[in-house]
Amino acid sequence: MPRSRPTSADVARRAGVSRTTVSFVLNERRDVRLRPETRRRVLQAAAELGYRPHGPARQLAVGESRALGLVLIQRPEQIAVDGLLAETLRGLATAAQAAGYRVLLEPHEPGSRSYLELIAASHVDGLVISGPRSDDPGLGDLAREGRPVVIQGSAPGVGCPSVDVDNEAGARRAVEHLLELGHERIGCITNAPLDYTAAAERLAGYEAALRVAGLEPDRRHVAEGAFDPESGAAAMERLLDADPELTAVFVASDVVALGAIAAARARGRRIPDDLSIVGFDDIPLAAHFDPPLTTIRVPAHDLGLTVGRALIERIAGRPVAERTLLPIELVVRGSAGPPRRRARRGGPSSPVPAGSG
Repeated sequence: MPRSRPTSADVARRAGVSRTTVSFVLNERRDVRLRPETRRRVLQAAAELGYRPHGPARQLAVGESRALGLVLIQRPEQIAVDGLLAETLRGLATAAQAAGYRVLLEPHEPGSRSYLELIAASHVDGLVISGPRSDDPGLGDLAREGRPVVIQGSAPGVGCPSVDVDNEAGARRAVEHLLELGHERIGCITNAPLDYTAAAERLAGYEAALRVAGLEPDRRHVAEGAFDPESGAAAMERLLDADPELTAVFVASDVVALGAIAAARARGRRIPDDLSIVGFDDIPLAAHFDPPLTTIRVPAHDLGLTVGRALIERIAGRPVAERTLLPIELVVRGSAGPPRRRARRGGPSSPVPAGSG
């Protein structure tokens, strides 16, 4: 016969106390006054018997789940191609485990407010909301209720602390690099629909860089992506239909850029000889694109680590900075070069003097 698992009743008998007292001691109920000697006897009895409290029962007793929720405001198929999620999650898990938490990850469709139930029903002690949208009223509800929530991204005016990179500055630096190479006809493919705050910020950075260079943004040169390579391919086709003379495109997501490059090649464009591409994120595969992708590096692990630590501070009731921005950097590889005239009638391509488009 296998040895039966010890119970709280066994601990109570050995310590000479009630089961209720055992529950108070082992669930660390500091709101209940017990003599130090009583606590010592219960802990010693539990150790001698090898007794461990049942997880869910302990959570009910102390009113906490010891779990952090990571809510991704995307469809599940979009999350499947997220090139930074693994590193971000690794950083978040590192912060969580150091404080005795685990991480619960859930995708939620845009427009759904079902993530509110996670914290209302005490399934998690706090939430990280990743990929916030400007049209999501649920974020304001959480802030007004004083729930422990940290935004991974940007949600101006909501009232929740946020951790992010400077999306606008990153996009501006990407486009400045293309301008420095001599490009003037520069398109933009967003990483996501513009309801996502990161997409709107990256578009704003693209437009700001053009205006500083004395170039007025042209809406024909902007197409929306939607997280995945397929959307990047469709967006590139729209841009080249609208203006076949584009010499460069800033793609605000490396994953989206993968499809954009494939579509450009299908139109006979060589990268970077006929069309330069700069991405955003520096996913692990970016260095292995053909050619390797020039891009803006996002410190994904540090992003997850920082947002996790901020949420744990919020759960503990300690103050957290309203806005934390992590540094980004331009990583120059082989996908962008000076503009060239496209070869005509089989002739060789030739460099275009700086300043011509």
